[in-house]
Amino acid sequence: MEPRVTCLCPKSNFSSLTNLKKLSLFSPSISHSPLVKSVNMVCLKTNSHITSSPIRGCLVQSSLKKVEHLISEREHSLVKIKRKKLAVFVSGGGSNFRSIHEACINGFVHGEIAVLVTNKGDCGGAVYARENGIQVLQFPSKKGEPDGLSTSDLVTALRNAEIDFVILAGYLKLIPLQLIQAYPRSILNIHPSLLPAFGGKGYYGMKVHKAVIASGARYSGPTIHFVDEHYDTGRILAQSIVPVLATDTAEELAARVLKEEHKLYVDVTAALCEERIVWRDDGVPLIQSKENPNNYC
Repeated sequence: MEPRVTCLCPKSNFSSLTNLKKLSLFSPSISHSPLVKSVNMVCLKTNSHITSSPIRGCLVQSSLKKVEHLISEREHSLVKIKRKKLAVFVSGGGSNFRSIHEACINGFVHGEIAVLVTNKGDCGGAVYARENGIQVLQFPSKKGEPDGLSTSDLVTALRNAEIDFVILAGYLKLIPLQLIQAYPRSILNIHPSLLPAFGGKGYYGMKVHKAVIASGARYSGPTIHFVDEHYDTGRILAQSIVPVLATDTAEELAARVLKEEHKLYVDVTAALCEERIVWRDDGVPLIQSKENPNNYC
């Protein structure tokens, strides 16, 4: 079967393809626009010449210029914003931590993970951090473990590392008030249900998904919220809906919710690092659209 592709016009600039990839990397929302979707092409490099696959359509030069203009605007806006330093807190494997780290590396998140904080020094997230040259701090301190930090020492360490934001990604300890006060409106957490439902002390991991199924709820999904001194009661910033199927087990629902968590947390972290979080007069946080600053979600 003939491949489903389009091609470049003979006079098109191949450098624009590189920029198109770059644009998709920076902004998946832009890459799914009709303009960029139309560039569904495959090019073959032969003997240092670029040739196109069988013709089904043509990307005109003006479209490439529009793409390059979007890239230029995106990069110009980020030049004005300082690259943010993040501290991520984990207690387990840290799959959300890994997703955010990868997004930082590939440029979608305008930040870097400078510190990983964990209450379990041998957890999967801590191992991954050490393998990738990320400083690991143990908190809170435990009896018989001299490397554990007190709250005051942790705040000092984060300030010395010039941390801008704290991201909780499966960290099961309550965040102390001293840390919250040191980083007001700068600590995010993700929870695997649509808060305020199925949240609070004791609701974590598979317990959440079992409770959702037992309740008969038709929808679940992750919630990202700012952190206050209680479990899961801070201001909600973003949510993503996941249908609960009639035949779902807790494990099946958990897998689908986790997949949404990875997407949502990366998108929200990107907005945070780009300073697109806006607080309404009544204290509700909103995310400013990247493409249209007059739109919020």
